Amino acid sequence: MKKIAFLLLVFTSYFLCSKAVMASGKNMIDFTKASEQHNWTATNDNVMGGVSTGSFIYDGQLSRFIGELSFANNGGFSSVNRAIETLSNKPDTVELTYIGDGRTYQLRLTTWKDGYRINYKHDFSTIQGEQFKRVFHLSDFQAVFRGRMLSGAPKIDAKEIKQIGFLIADKQPLPFSLNLIQIQFQKSQEPNK
Repeated sequence: MKKIAFLLLVFTSYFLCSKAVMASGKNMIDFTKASEQHNWTATNDNVMGGVSTGSFIYDGQLSRFIGELSFANNGGFSSVNRAIETLSNKPDTVELTYIGDGRTYQLRLTTWKDGYRINYKHDFSTIQGEQFKRVFHLSDFQAVFRGRMLSGAPKIDAKEIKQIGFLIADKQPLPFSLNLIQIQFQKSQEPNK
């Protein structure tokens, strides 16, 4: 009996450790780690003459996408993005945990296929100071180019995703702050849409 209990304990420990390793693997981004801020790059409307600001920072507890939008010089957007490794296990959803500021943002995924880059977006709203965990189905992302919808673009394929990012362009020339806790790519438990 002691031998069975010992084996059960070893198996349980192994299972929990394996689960923890998988959770912290390449399908998950932990925004509570200070080192995460070094993976992100900001691209604001100043690339087209605007003066909006935006950056990705770590505040000692979590990561934040912060800045201020401006319409000066036909501006009005700010974005941050980072490269990701090829995803494993063919995920079909993205789970995002965040604390909002009442603004609307875009979760953006970028693919490269046959030498072509395509950006896909999914809008999400926030409530000031409230923490949410949202699940986005990859099939619901829409292909875009410079703010316009792309018709005829292929559906997003998880194995083609090379970058992930956030963008704000909600036509409010005000400061913004999106507090980020975690992103996880995973396989949904429900049938594909």
